[in-house]
Amino acid sequence: MRWYVIDELETEAAERLTARLREMELEGSIDGLYWLPLPAALLSAVQREHDQSCGPHVMALEVEEHSLRLELLVRARSRLRCDCVHYASPALVTHMIEYLEQLLTDLSITS
Repeated sequence: MRWYVIDELETEAAERLTARLREMELEGSIDGLYWLPLPAALLSAVQREHDQSCGPHVMALEVEEHSLRLELLVRARSRLRCDCVHYASPALVTHMIEYLEQLLTDLSITS
């Protein structure tokens, strides 16, 4: 699995991040798992075609006590296995890393 990882977070920083993610209603059914929505313009052609049947398409963010991991696999919330579930394009990876870094900056979290 491919990940973007930030480790050595302070516990208080991870708590601030999880509080913000909950406020944004991105919480998954597993503790510490959050589903980040993706911009439609950066989805692959097959993901855009499958928006109604498989979407929304998301990337998983796992927040632990001292780290966070952004999974670079685009998942379909409505279906586990499909051709539309595949790794993010370089442009989408860049966008999501920048999004996550900006979220951390907004929360005054440094790593």
